[in-house]
Amino acid sequence: MSNPKLEVLTPQNSQLIIIDHQPQMAFGVQSIDRQVLKNNVVALAKSAVVFNIPTTITTVESESFSGYTYPELLDVFPGKPILERTSMNSWDDQKVRDALAANGRKKVVVAGLWTEVCNTTFALCAMLEGDYEIYMVADASGGTTKEAHDYAMQRMIQAGVVPVTWQQVLLEWQRDWKNRDTYDAVTKIAKEHSGAYGMGVDYAYTMVHKTPQRAQPGHEVLAPVAAPIR
Repeated sequence: MSNPKLEVLTPQNSQLIIIDHQPQMAFGVQSIDRQVLKNNVVALAKSAVVFNIPTTITTVESESFSGYTYPELLDVFPGKPILERTSMNSWDDQKVRDALAANGRKKVVVAGLWTEVCNTTFALCAMLEGDYEIYMVADASGGTTKEAHDYAMQRMIQAGVVPVTWQQVLLEWQRDWKNRDTYDAVTKIAKEHSGAYGMGVDYAYTMVHKTPQRAQPGHEVLAPVAAPIR
């Protein structure tokens, strides 16, 4: 029997779940810079939209403790229902299990808080009881300490979870630059969220492909003026 984990992620075989990306949960994160964490999960969400990846968003105790999902994340999915829970383990909630089952895809990409609690318990139960393959987005998840995140990742990897990063997932979904219907959207995400790689894309557009520099509203781009000959 072939190993299903040898199959790359595609827009047809995967789904995404975003677990508890809420302010109070983010306050406790110490394993990654919190602004970087938000950047990464928003980038992952935008990637899912580009490739029409079925996405589930779930939250825990929003009004009593954790606060609402980041506005930047909600903006990516306008009008999308948020599945509220009481359990730290998303798998315990029937609404979440039903949503995953309805999407009909066994490869589940996961980004959540905290790695050592909500991510780990969901991953282990989803594999054991739901026969899902879990792809844990390490840089769109965070733990209360670096050790908590790292050891949780190790525990999950030992159990069969596949560790990935958000940009890896994006480019695995794109796979080939000849896929022009998503090319522009993918490079836009890279420019907005990928740091040095995104800067490189901008450089290539302007310096290699000679795309005209874009002026921001109210800022005219002036050509250099040669000094007068004296």
